[in-house]
Amino acid sequence: MSDETIPTLDELAERLAAARGYLHIEENERRLHDLDAVISQPGFWDDAQAAQATSKRASDIRSTLDEYRAACATLEDARAALELIEEDDAFAVEFDELRAGLSSALDRMEVESWFTDPSDACDAIVSVNPGSGGLEAQDWTDMLYRMYVRYAEKKGWKVKLLDVVPGEVIGLDRAVVQIEGKNAFGMLRSEHGVHRLVRISPTDDKKRRQTTFAGVEVLPVVEDDIEVEINPSDVRVDVYRSSGPGGQCVNTTDSAVRLTHLPTGIVVTCQNEKSQLQNKESAFKVLRAKLYELERQKREDEMDALRGEKRDNSFGSQIRNYVLYPYQLVKDVRSGVETGNVDAVLDGQIDEFVIGYHRWRVSQ
Repeated sequence: MSDETIPTLDELAERLAAARGYLHIEENERRLHDLDAVISQPGFWDDAQAAQATSKRASDIRSTLDEYRAACATLEDARAALELIEEDDAFAVEFDELRAGLSSALDRMEVESWFTDPSDACDAIVSVNPGSGGLEAQDWTDMLYRMYVRYAEKKGWKVKLLDVVPGEVIGLDRAVVQIEGKNAFGMLRSEHGVHRLVRISPTDDKKRRQTTFAGVEVLPVVEDDIEVEINPSDVRVDVYRSSGPGGQCVNTTDSAVRLTHLPTGIVVTCQNEKSQLQNKESAFKVLRAKLYELERQKREDEMDALRGEKRDNSFGSQIRNYVLYPYQLVKDVRSGVETGNVDAVLDGQIDEFVIGYHRWRVSQ
C-alpha cells in the first residue's frame, strides 16, 4: 500500500469511530460479560459439546473487542508520533508505519462487519482438486494447498488434515483440510471456484508454457444447532487402507473411510486420522457440510428463479489467474485486485484478495 493510498489520520479516526457502531462494541461487551458468567458456573463442562460452542462464541467476541481496543491504542500512538515529528524527523517513519497498520486493521474490522450469515462464523472445510492439465494440475493442487495452509498459519488459525492424497508422480491428487479460526468460512469463501495457473512447465523438456486449472471448494463446518438430517440407511460406509502419509498404523490397517450418500451420490473420503473411528467422524462432518451447502444452494437457486436472475456456477468459471510467465501477475477476475508479487501470494499472503472479494461482493 503506497503512502498516497493510506487515509489521513483524521480520516482513520472517523473510520474507527464508525467501527465502534457497526461492531456493536457496547452490546458485545455485555454479551461477553454474560457468557463469561455462564462459563464460570460449576458444571459448565458437563456438556462438553455445548461448552465448546459457548467458549467459541466468547472467544470470537473477545477477539473482536481486542482488535478494536488495539486499533484505538494504535490511533493514540500515531497521534503522539505525529506531535513528536516536530522535534525529531525520525518519528516520521514510525508515524507512517502506525498509520498503515491502523488502516489495515480497520480494513479487517470492516470486512468482519459484512459477515452476517450464521455460517460465516463457522470453521471451513477447504477441498482442492486438480482440473485439466494432467500432472501439472496435480502440482498446482499441491501449490494451492500449501498457499491455504500458509495463509491459515499466518492468521494463527488451526489446520487439520482430513484427506491429503499424493499424486502418482508429482503434487497431490486431492487435498481436504479443516481450517479453524474466527470467521474462517466467511473469509475463505472468497476462494471457492476455479484457479488458473500459467507458467513454464517444470515437467516439459522443451520448456513450453502450460495453462493449468484446479478447483477449490469451501464449505462451512456445520454446527450441531444447524439441522442437517442424515439417515444412516442412506449412507454406505467403506473402509480401506490409507494411501497417504501418516503416523504408525495409519498405512498398515484399514483406517481410511469412504462415505457414499446414496440419495445424492456425494462421496467423502478421510484417511489422515490415526483410527478408523476418527476418520469416520471427520468424514461425516464433511458430509454434513456438503449436504448443508447443497440445501443452501437449492434455496439460493429458488430465490434466483423468483428474481429472474441467472448465475453461472459451473466449474469452468475461473475466479483468479496466476501468471508466472511471460510476466508475473495474480489477478482476481471478480474484484479486479491484482499484484505482481506472485511468490508472496503463493506463500499465503492472500488477505488483499480475500478482503477485495468481500468488498466487491457487498457492492454488487
